[in-house]
This record gives sequence, C-alpha cells and structure tokens, in this order.
Amino acid sequence: MLTAAQIEEYNEVGAIVVPDVLTPEEVANLRAVTDGFVERARGLTGHTDVYDLEDSHSADNPRVRRIKAAHLRDPAYGDLTRHPKILAVLRDLWGQDIRFDTAKLNLKCAGFGAPVEWHQDWAFYPHTNDDLAAVGVMFDDMAMESGPLMIMPGSHRGPVYDHHADGAFCGAMDPSHNDVDYSKAVPLLGKAGSITVHHVRAVHGSAPNVSDKDRRLLLFQFRAADAWPLLGFPGGIEAFDKLMVSGQTREPRLENVPVRLPLPPAAKQGSLYENQKGMKNRFFAIPDAARAPEMAK
Repeated sequence: MLTAAQIEEYNEVGAIVVPDVLTPEEVANLRAVTDGFVERARGLTGHTDVYDLEDSHSADNPRVRRIKAAHLRDPAYGDLTRHPKILAVLRDLWGQDIRFDTAKLNLKCAGFGAPVEWHQDWAFYPHTNDDLAAVGVMFDDMAMESGPLMIMPGSHRGPVYDHHADGAFCGAMDPSHNDVDYSKAVPLLGKAGSITVHHVRAVHGSAPNVSDKDRRLLLFQFRAADAWPLLGFPGGIEAFDKLMVSGQTREPRLENVPVRLPLPPAAKQGSLYENQKGMKNRFFAIPDAARAPEMAK
C-alpha cells in the first residue's frame, strides 16, 4: 500500500498523508451518518458518554466537537477498524500483528471549530514500545483554513514534553516553555477520502476552522500487537486480546522509550478538550463563535 518513499517520510517526519483510501461512496455514507449524530444532539444541554459539545452548543444551533468512542456508535465507523486499505498501510509500517485501541470523531464546524493545543498522544497512553499511531480519516477536504492537523517534523524522535499545569495533567504543552519551534509545523492536507497517519510521540495540534466548510476527522488509535499499555487493561486481558485486527497476539516488547505518566489526572475529565481547559497558557486563539453564547455577546 505504501511506497518506500512514504515509509521513509513517516520514519523521518513522523506523519504521512495517504490519498484515495476511501471511495467517494464510503465518504458520502460517513458524512450522512455524522449529520444524523449532530441532528440528534439538539436536545442536549451538556456532555454525555457519546457527545462532547462546543461551549456554544444550543438546540437552535447544535454544535458537536467530538463523538466519543465512535467505533461503538455506528457500524459505518466501526467497520473502518478493519478496512483493508487502512490495515495494509499499518502492516507496511509494523508488520502483520496489529491491535486496535479506540476512536473518536473530531468535528470542526464551519467558522468556529475549536482548536486542539499542541500535545503528544504518548503523554496520554504510554506503552511498552512506541509502535503506535493515530489514523485520521478525512470526511472533508483538508485545507489550511480548515484547521488541519499540524505536525512538528522529527518530534517523534525527541523527548516526551510536560503536559501538566499546576501539578495536574492537562493534556497539552505550555507554549511559554518554548519546547519546540512551532513555526516549523507541517500541515497534513488532503482530499476527502485520504487518511493521515501520525506517530504517537509526534508533537501535533490544530488551529480553529475559519473556513466556510465543515472539517470532520475520524481518528483511530492503532498499535503493534506487542505494544502493551503501561497503565493497564481497563477491561481485562480478554478484552485487550479482542482488539486484535490483524495477525496474532504477541507478548509485550519492552523498548527504551521516554515515558511521563498522565498523573495526577486532569482536573476536568471527559475528553482532550476538557483536559486542556486546565492549562494556563494557550497557543491557539478560540474564536468568539466557539465560546458559550453569553460570552459571544
């Protein structure tokens, strides 16, 4: 599925964009399913186990920023965990033995979609080795004004940065620490139906969506089968083994990789967006349209 050049790019940069993974028909179905979820959020007044809402959400203007554990919410999402082309990409990077983890659908609606501050996924869920990646499925064309994922090239080979504020995990790096030169970030752009793959240790973030079009990205967390979570197995080892999507289960492989644990836990739980409300300094400005209605007036 991947060329030698694409594999080299992933190893050097820490991320790639693979075009034309999904067909137009598959994308259209995913958009329709997602529209249905947004419509059903009208009556909600707060976050739920399924929905993470924009602060400016209302019944008149339903604004969803995340569908949690999306693979469990509709077969259209869940079936992608075993999509042959997605698995082929991962096999080219890690070999045959691959385990799924979880998924979330991040939505940035036109003109106000919330930003995601700079962070490393590794800070949230360290494993025995770092053969892990997030696969992003583009439901919409991804341009600069859409608030695309942006990656700090080569950061997957560097340290694990501090993601704490006031002694508690907040899921984001403090930009005032000047850990990296954010001006060197590379955007992951592409057409609907493309996928992004970024390494679990890559520093990444995304600006608000300031375009007049929606930006929806379904993110899957995958790992090599011999990467085992250091924080344990919430559902037990049996549930862990059921997450295999390719090949066979393997005993853990322990590598010399840097680790910081996400402890003490974030003061605000529920999603990355809530975690990041605990940070003192932000890199990305939040548009007025993304704030709560009383704040936008």
